[in-house]
Amino acid sequence: MNKIWLEQYPKSVPATIDVAAHASLVELLEAAFASHGQKVAYTFMGKSLTFAEVDTWSRALGAYLQSLGLRRGDRVAVMLPNVPQYPVAIAAILRAGFVLVNVNPLYTPRELEHQLKDSGAKAIVVLENFATTLQQVAAKVPTKHVIVASMGDLLGLKGLVVNTVVRRVKKLVPAFSLPGSVSFKQALIEGRRMSLKATKVGPDDIAVLQYTGGTTGVSKGAMLLHRNLVANILQSEAWYGPAVAKVPKDQQFTVVCALPIYHVFGFTACIMLGMRMGSRNILVANPRDMGAVFKDLKGEVFHSFPAVNTLFNAMANHPEFGSVKWRNLVLSVGGGSAVQSGTAALWLEKTGCPICEGYGLSETSPSASCNPVDSTAYTGTIGVPLPNTELALLDDDGREVPMGTPGEIAIRGPQVMAGYWKRDDETAKVMTQDGFFRTGDIGVVDERGYFKIVDRKKDMILVSGFNVYPTEIEDVISKMPGVLECAAVGVPDAKTGEAVKLVIVRKDPALDEAAVRGYCEAQLTGYKKPKIVEFRTELPKTPVGKILRRELREAKK
Repeated sequence: MNKIWLEQYPKSVPATIDVAAHASLVELLEAAFASHGQKVAYTFMGKSLTFAEVDTWSRALGAYLQSLGLRRGDRVAVMLPNVPQYPVAIAAILRAGFVLVNVNPLYTPRELEHQLKDSGAKAIVVLENFATTLQQVAAKVPTKHVIVASMGDLLGLKGLVVNTVVRRVKKLVPAFSLPGSVSFKQALIEGRRMSLKATKVGPDDIAVLQYTGGTTGVSKGAMLLHRNLVANILQSEAWYGPAVAKVPKDQQFTVVCALPIYHVFGFTACIMLGMRMGSRNILVANPRDMGAVFKDLKGEVFHSFPAVNTLFNAMANHPEFGSVKWRNLVLSVGGGSAVQSGTAALWLEKTGCPICEGYGLSETSPSASCNPVDSTAYTGTIGVPLPNTELALLDDDGREVPMGTPGEIAIRGPQVMAGYWKRDDETAKVMTQDGFFRTGDIGVVDERGYFKIVDRKKDMILVSGFNVYPTEIEDVISKMPGVLECAAVGVPDAKTGEAVKLVIVRKDPALDEAAVRGYCEAQLTGYKKPKIVEFRTELPKTPVGKILRRELREAKK
């Protein structure tokens, strides 16, 4: 496809940029610490931390990790919400020459076990609130070095109060036993007595294993190289430039980081881009606690709010919305899932800042396309490809389709992953001979070069920006006593975009919805749990036995 979209670029955004301006994320981090030292890097619960402090603490933690005998390229998992320890751990792991494995702290033991086994993670940093999950699988995984963080670790004297409230008042820390583990604070103390050994890391080394859903029912680790992530950070910086330019020079560019850092969108668009730009990130530990979010934002001056549709919608409809100063907002980036037009209209009405919807996947670090940030209205599209990026629409045989014809969106650019960790078979399914990544999303493109998603080739369900694969749900439920057959599909949902609908054929007539939901509670992370549970006497199938998912998506007659 001719790059017709280049004509839509704002004048200040170039068609190509030097995506190799840093040889690695480590080089990017070192430059950030040298340039932005005394600037505030993170604000959390009213406490500010500078880039210099992150530099010092990450050196200490990195040295401690090296002292455990870990070698260059070993994987280290991080199972934290948005707390200051997360960016410290990220910088420590990368600077020490290891590979970061981002882990959802809300995982069930089954999900955590798979990810730790698959990645071969030798160490993990986990918040004490979720340590009981790790305890349940500790004997079955290769992860023998455990660092346990507490919410208030980096908050000084205030941290003592925070930890007391979290543990004793709100009782958010279930009892756990992890023999041999050390506290995050102790790791820092010991690491301060050591020196971080410089480790040569290059552009083609793996920086992050970012796990995404698998068509086989298990999640796969997308191998994001240092050059992939550096490229996407620089692409995003260039794309956001026209909005950033609106911020007065005497104000530090500030981002509301409500996206989870363990998700690649939050990792790249908030934490790593913030490192590059010297931005301040306001860390939101739990965006589902709307009261706490508005409390954190009262009195704050901020300029960027990246989010998924559900968060934009929940914020805009909250009675406390007017208590926050939105007048400085210059950038609202939507991603992870489709932004709904009603949400976009309400957000524009209330903030004066239109949502610029973007598109990407874990496999693309994540950003591949975005609407121009100087847009004045919601377009209903995923925008145009970022600098150095090509989007094509392919048929089943890999040929480009004519304009106006739907085709599978394929992406080529420096941000595209190297492949799936130890899954050459799965990599081969999604990569073309000429380097395009096949997304599984069906799109169309207009004469201006704006792309729009119209359908999904895969059976993946997109819940609030998170991929849910039916095969995983089905694999879990099929093991439940009393279940003969089952199938999971996505159905439209006003709040989350899509929701999981689970259809079951009983083996045991006594099996009821409450039992199914109880089983799901133990086996599946919140966003994977079915919103609808339906029982049928049989599943609709083709003559060869393939389940007709389209029929299941329809309401039961």
